[in-house]
Amino acid sequence: MRVINPDHRLIAHKLTYLRDKRTDSPTFRRLAEELMTLLAYEATREVRVEPFEIETPVGPTTGIKLSNPKPLIVPILRAGLGMLEGMVRLLPSAEVGFLGMQRDEETLEAITYANRLPDDLSGRQVYVLDPMLATGGSMADAIKFLVDRGANDITAVTLLSAPEGIAHLQAALADVAPPITLVTGAIDERLNENGYIVPGLGDAGDRLYGLAQ
Repeated sequence: MRVINPDHRLIAHKLTYLRDKRTDSPTFRRLAEELMTLLAYEATREVRVEPFEIETPVGPTTGIKLSNPKPLIVPILRAGLGMLEGMVRLLPSAEVGFLGMQRDEETLEAITYANRLPDDLSGRQVYVLDPMLATGGSMADAIKFLVDRGANDITAVTLLSAPEGIAHLQAALADVAPPITLVTGAIDERLNENGYIVPGLGDAGDRLYGLAQ
């Protein structure tokens, strides 16, 4: 698995205000969208394209366009929805699916409780969105789900990651054949005893939707 942590001052600037507990939910949502667009620029460097013949006002030339099948953007419910607009802004012609997963507390197996995806993802480039990579369990389950449906190039995009989450993801996906990339705004210090990223930014879902304490 390839890990990309862009060194960009605007990313660090927006993350600073996202982390600040004084940032209200409307501002948090706007900053998350803006930060997502910056990360999407890095995440789509290798988006698949094909030649495209056009006529400019002064003559013909060959450009490029996104290849078919179009890329698929998959936010993980619910917090991933807060990142969707920032990604779609950069890739407006991409298709969008949704995936909700949780673990059965007894069996520890991943349960899919929401799925709006094509049954066959053969040959698709997929971008998976989730604000936080903490333990890494949900993201690993989501990526395996997409691979099982035929996705052959997957990029996970997160605002923040914990070293423990990255390590878990690398171990859990070691035997996965398609290339996997993680693009993250920052790699923080650690997880605390409650599984929160430190220093992190708290519960991204609550802060996106106005439930922060």
